[in-house]
Amino acid sequence: MPLLNAAIVTHSPILIPEIGKINRNLLTKTVEAYTELATQLQGNDIETIIIISPHGTIQNNRFTVNVGPELTIDLSNFGYLGVGRKFTSDLHLIDEIKKFSGPEIQLISQEKMDYGCSVPLHLLTNNMPDVKIVAISYAKDLSLEDHWTLGEHINKVIANSAKRIAIIASGDLSHHLKKNSPSGYSPKGTKFDNKLIEYLNDPANVQKNIFNMDTKLIKDAGECGLKSIVILLGALKNLNYKPKMLAYQTELGIGYLTMDFKL
Repeated sequence: MPLLNAAIVTHSPILIPEIGKINRNLLTKTVEAYTELATQLQGNDIETIIIISPHGTIQNNRFTVNVGPELTIDLSNFGYLGVGRKFTSDLHLIDEIKKFSGPEIQLISQEKMDYGCSVPLHLLTNNMPDVKIVAISYAKDLSLEDHWTLGEHINKVIANSAKRIAIIASGDLSHHLKKNSPSGYSPKGTKFDNKLIEYLNDPANVQKNIFNMDTKLIKDAGECGLKSIVILLGALKNLNYKPKMLAYQTELGIGYLTMDFKL
């Protein structure tokens, strides 16, 4: 079955009402974007969400996939002590992804999910009690080309599956957009974000453009989402999609992008 939904989302903990409190009002457009995506996932009766996070167990030259039989949302590091929802891993789909013929995929088993997975799943799945999860983390030292190739493999796995599947790239853009940025300011931050958004809106040339991005610009931007996004883009290769930016917010000095890839 073809891929049914694909999106880029931010994983800012401030989006969680119990964490962000009044500051959540600064991200109203992003909250609304999440609501739109959640409605789409529910409407498409998604059975499995493949979520790619930059904050899981990151290895240098291997991708990682969490095969924990029970995955729990964990936001305790941000003061949220509520009971986290539990999910089941889609072990059959993971087994098919594990057959990737590129760089090694390392299977790990961790019950508590990182916040790159936890925030999006908390916001997207309230009305999806039976959805299963495939939680993937990128590789620190592997190239963008390697990440794209993994995405292409995931595309084939999805096409050969009878399940109703969505893929979510969790990640933030530059962390250096303003003087109030938690990681400090750099003029390269805005340049990176503008370039990436421009490229994402040009599907015909997105692969070439992203592969040719200045590596120093990427490094100076202080992003945490590019490799997650590249895996998603690889999974979209040869599919007919139309990018739609639902929200892009910079009020907190970090680039929070929410983009839907209309399939």
